[in-house]
Amino acid sequence: MGFNSIVKAFLPQDKVFYNLFEQVGGNLIKMANTFHSAINEQDHTSRMQLFRQLEEGEHTNDDITHKIFVELGQNFITPFDREDIHYLATSLDDVADFIYASSKKIINYQVAEMDEFMRRMSGVVRDAVIALDKALHELRNMKNLRAITESCVKINSLENQADDLLDNAIIELFAHQSDAIKLVKLKDIYQDMEIITDKCEDAANVIESIIIKYA
Repeated sequence: MGFNSIVKAFLPQDKVFYNLFEQVGGNLIKMANTFHSAINEQDHTSRMQLFRQLEEGEHTNDDITHKIFVELGQNFITPFDREDIHYLATSLDDVADFIYASSKKIINYQVAEMDEFMRRMSGVVRDAVIALDKALHELRNMKNLRAITESCVKINSLENQADDLLDNAIIELFAHQSDAIKLVKLKDIYQDMEIITDKCEDAANVIESIIIKYA
């Protein structure tokens, strides 16, 4: 029996952290789908209703993250490093925060029309969150390391796509937008939307660190 197998044999069987991380993944999927639907909704009233649903999702994520931290304080033995659990929970909470922040700015800035960048970026965000949720579910048993690695690689690739989209959107914005106030508003929203993928990548990096240590 290899050293890593021996380590696995002594890992705690309590699945509370896996359950909580999977709950976060499910909540982020719901938020990303709602965000994508809102961005692509043609009716303004329906779009605003969808955006406002994201506040509940952000609160749900805060509650689950709090539960993770409580469990971290109460459990002496954890399935993987306490620091990794903390970093992963924080990174996942950041994903929820920036999905909500993006939607809130669209509402507060009274942006009436969703442009092509927003539509494409919302799709990238949704795909990144789907890949992140898959990686989180595979953490429970760590039997399919290839699936975890592929999900993390996909997230990294999507983050690069988001970077390119942001660069092109800002170039286009400064080239054609003459209204300075509208330019500042849109640039702010674009950057927040791109940060969502950065936070997905942060979470993926923590997951990769975990599987390197324990797989």
